[in-house]
Amino acid sequence: MARGAPAADGHRAPGPRLRALDERLLVLARTRGHTPGGERAAARFSRLGEHGALWLAIGLAGRLLDRRRAPGWRAATRSVAAAYALNTAIKPLVGRRRPEIPGLPPLTSTPTGLSFPSAHAATSFAGALAYSCLGLPRAPLYALATALSFSRVYLGVHHPSDVLAGAALGTAVGACASRSGSGMVRPHGEPGAGSESR
Repeated sequence: MARGAPAADGHRAPGPRLRALDERLLVLARTRGHTPGGERAAARFSRLGEHGALWLAIGLAGRLLDRRRAPGWRAATRSVAAAYALNTAIKPLVGRRRPEIPGLPPLTSTPTGLSFPSAHAATSFAGALAYSCLGLPRAPLYALATALSFSRVYLGVHHPSDVLAGAALGTAVGACASRSGSGMVRPHGEPGAGSESR
């Protein structure tokens, strides 16, 4: 198939080099560092990120515990929900199927058979950026976002490029929230709209 030519299902296929690299990285993640206990732990951990649940819970807790900045927490939590909604809308437009590796079945179930982009990555990076702009420590947030995102490749239910696209989508949504949310600090250090002067 020529570079960029439409695939059999009518969607454009990625370039052969990108596709080959994606597959190599997927197989590497799916075959290295695996033990039965590790796979069970990864599957349980990954379920925390289903539908953005963990990140929505963080936002709800922040709103309850930090009522002074409740508008900022609402905006940040909405960014997680928006990232999930956009991700859900994009998936059928792209139509990419979940990975299928001969002899290596997926290690967890998924809500749909569609793969691109990763909702775990989209909600995780939206939440990490938005909540860090409200003062939560960046390093743990991004470590959590990265771990949840990587777990999807480790479990064999996403290609690495799905995760990268989801992370980009979530970062863009989180950045929009940081520019509009009251009490939030933009990534480059300026206060968001309606935040208190210091």
